[in-house]
Amino acid sequence: MILSTELTETLKWGMPTYTLDGINVAGLVAFKSFVAIWFLNGVFLKDKQKKLINAQEGVTKALRQWRFSSVDEIEPELIKAYIDEAINNQQAGKTIKPAKNKPLIIPELLADVLVKKPKLKDCFRQFSLSKQREFADYLVQAKKEATKIRRLAKIEALILA
Repeated sequence: MILSTELTETLKWGMPTYTLDGINVAGLVAFKSFVAIWFLNGVFLKDKQKKLINAQEGVTKALRQWRFSSVDEIEPELIKAYIDEAINNQQAGKTIKPAKNKPLIIPELLADVLVKKPKLKDCFRQFSLSKQREFADYLVQAKKEATKIRRLAKIEALILA
Protein backbone atom coordinates (compact mmCIF):
# COMPACT_ATOMS: atom_id res chain seq x y z
CA MET A 1 0.00 0.00 0.00
CA ILE A 2 2.71 2.51 0.97
CA LEU A 3 4.88 1.29 -1.90
CA SER A 4 2.13 2.32 -4.34
CA THR A 5 2.89 5.96 -3.45
CA GLU A 6 5.85 8.10 -4.44
CA LEU A 7 7.60 7.33 -1.15
CA THR A 8 10.89 5.45 -1.19
CA GLU A 9 11.35 2.55 1.21
CA THR A 10 14.54 2.34 3.24
CA LEU A 11 15.64 0.87 6.57
CA LYS A 12 16.27 3.26 9.46
CA TRP A 13 16.42 2.38 13.15
CA GLY A 14 15.91 -1.24 12.08
CA MET A 15 12.45 -0.57 10.66
CA PRO A 16 10.99 0.12 7.22
CA THR A 17 10.96 3.88 6.75
CA TYR A 18 9.38 5.74 3.86
CA THR A 19 10.95 8.93 2.59
CA LEU A 20 10.18 11.70 0.13
CA ASP A 21 13.27 13.34 -1.35
CA GLY A 22 15.33 11.89 1.49
CA ILE A 23 13.03 13.20 4.25
CA ASN A 24 11.36 10.67 6.57
CA VAL A 25 7.58 10.71 6.18
CA ALA A 26 6.38 7.41 7.69
CA GLY A 27 7.62 4.18 9.20
CA LEU A 28 6.40 0.76 10.25
CA VAL A 29 7.22 -0.62 13.68
CA ALA A 30 6.25 -3.78 15.58
CA PHE A 31 5.98 -4.30 19.32
CA LYS A 32 4.74 -7.25 21.39
CA SER A 33 1.10 -6.18 21.52
CA PHE A 34 0.71 -4.03 18.41
CA VAL A 35 2.17 -2.82 15.15
CA ALA A 36 2.06 0.82 14.15
CA ILE A 37 2.51 3.26 11.35
CA TRP A 38 4.58 6.20 12.47
CA PHE A 39 3.91 9.53 10.80
CA LEU A 40 7.02 11.56 11.51
CA ASN A 41 5.21 14.89 11.09
CA GLY A 42 1.84 13.44 12.03
CA VAL A 43 1.01 16.47 14.16
CA PHE A 44 -0.03 18.16 10.89
CA LEU A 45 -2.45 15.40 9.83
CA LYS A 46 -6.13 16.33 10.21
CA ASP A 47 -6.96 12.94 11.79
CA LYS A 48 -10.73 13.34 11.47
CA GLN A 49 -11.13 9.63 12.29
CA LYS A 50 -9.13 10.03 15.56
CA LYS A 51 -6.75 7.18 14.76
CA LEU A 52 -3.48 8.84 15.75
CA ILE A 53 -1.92 9.02 19.18
CA ASN A 54 1.03 10.84 20.68
CA ALA A 55 2.81 8.09 22.60
CA GLN A 56 4.70 10.53 24.83
CA GLU A 57 2.60 13.59 25.59
CA GLY A 58 4.77 16.56 26.42
CA VAL A 59 7.86 14.87 24.96
CA THR A 60 7.04 14.00 21.36
CA LYS A 61 6.36 17.10 19.30
CA ALA A 62 5.66 15.93 15.74
CA LEU A 63 5.48 12.13 15.59
CA ARG A 64 2.08 10.47 15.72
CA GLN A 65 1.33 6.79 15.45
CA TRP A 66 -1.58 4.67 14.36
CA ARG A 67 -1.62 1.39 16.27
CA PHE A 68 -3.10 -1.92 15.17
CA SER A 69 -3.64 -4.77 17.65
CA SER A 70 -5.27 -7.10 15.11
CA VAL A 71 -5.51 -7.49 11.35
CA ASP A 72 -9.21 -6.59 11.57
CA GLU A 73 -8.27 -3.02 12.54
CA ILE A 74 -6.41 -2.36 9.28
CA GLU A 75 -8.38 -0.06 6.98
CA PRO A 76 -6.41 0.11 3.70
CA GLU A 77 -8.33 3.01 2.12
CA LEU A 78 -8.11 5.14 5.23
CA ILE A 79 -4.42 4.33 5.73
CA LYS A 80 -3.79 5.35 2.11
CA ALA A 81 -5.61 8.64 2.72
CA TYR A 82 -3.42 9.37 5.78
CA ILE A 83 -0.27 8.48 3.80
CA ASP A 84 -1.34 10.76 0.94
CA GLU A 85 -1.99 13.61 3.37
CA ALA A 86 1.43 13.05 4.97
CA ILE A 87 3.03 13.24 1.51
CA ASN A 88 1.14 16.45 0.71
CA ASN A 89 2.21 17.96 4.03
CA GLN A 90 5.84 17.08 3.33
CA GLN A 91 5.64 18.60 -0.15
CA ALA A 92 4.15 21.74 1.42
CA GLY A 93 7.12 21.91 3.78
CA LYS A 94 5.13 21.38 6.97
CA THR A 95 7.63 20.44 9.63
CA ILE A 96 8.43 21.25 13.22
CA LYS A 97 11.82 22.82 13.66
CA PRO A 98 13.82 21.75 16.70
CA ALA A 99 13.87 24.29 19.50
CA LYS A 100 17.07 26.29 19.46
CA ASN A 101 18.82 27.94 22.34
CA LYS A 102 16.93 25.97 24.93
CA PRO A 103 18.41 27.12 28.22
CA LEU A 104 20.66 24.81 30.19
CA ILE A 105 19.07 24.11 33.56
CA ILE A 106 21.46 22.21 35.79
CA PRO A 107 19.62 20.24 38.48
CA GLU A 108 20.60 21.00 42.06
CA LEU A 109 22.07 17.53 42.60
CA LEU A 110 24.48 17.97 39.68
CA ALA A 111 25.21 21.61 40.54
CA ASP A 112 26.25 20.63 44.08
CA VAL A 113 28.66 17.99 42.77
CA LEU A 114 30.14 20.40 40.22
CA VAL A 115 30.85 22.91 43.00
CA LYS A 116 32.51 20.25 45.19
CA LYS A 117 34.57 18.74 42.37
CA PRO A 118 36.34 21.41 40.29
CA LYS A 119 37.92 18.86 37.92
CA LEU A 120 34.47 17.47 37.16
CA LYS A 121 33.18 20.99 36.56
CA ASP A 122 36.05 21.76 34.15
CA CYS A 123 35.42 18.55 32.21
CA PHE A 124 31.66 19.21 32.16
CA ARG A 125 32.19 22.71 30.72
CA GLN A 126 34.27 21.24 27.86
CA PHE A 127 31.21 19.44 26.52
CA SER A 128 28.93 21.16 24.02
CA LEU A 129 25.84 22.86 25.38
CA SER A 130 23.64 20.14 23.89
CA LYS A 131 25.68 17.41 25.62
CA GLN A 132 25.57 19.29 28.95
CA ARG A 133 21.80 19.55 28.51
CA GLU A 134 21.64 15.81 27.77
CA PHE A 135 23.43 15.02 31.05
CA ALA A 136 21.12 17.36 32.99
CA ASP A 137 17.95 16.02 31.35
CA TYR A 138 19.00 12.42 32.03
CA LEU A 139 19.25 13.25 35.72
CA VAL A 140 15.99 15.24 35.87
CA GLN A 141 13.95 12.52 34.17
CA ALA A 142 14.54 10.10 37.04
CA LYS A 143 11.59 10.03 39.42
CA LYS A 144 13.09 8.33 42.47
CA GLU A 145 15.93 9.83 44.46
CA ALA A 146 17.84 6.53 44.38
CA THR A 147 17.65 6.51 40.59
CA LYS A 148 18.91 10.09 40.46
CA ILE A 149 21.91 9.17 42.59
CA ARG A 150 22.73 6.14 40.40
CA ARG A 151 22.41 8.29 37.30
CA LEU A 152 24.64 10.96 38.83
CA ALA A 153 27.37 8.34 39.34
CA LYS A 154 27.05 7.28 35.69
CA ILE A 155 27.16 10.89 34.52
CA GLU A 156 30.29 11.58 36.59
CA ALA A 157 32.06 8.59 35.02
CA LEU A 158 31.08 9.70 31.51
CA ILE A 159 32.17 13.28 32.10
CA LEU A 160 35.57 12.25 33.43
CA ALA A 161 36.18 9.54 30.79
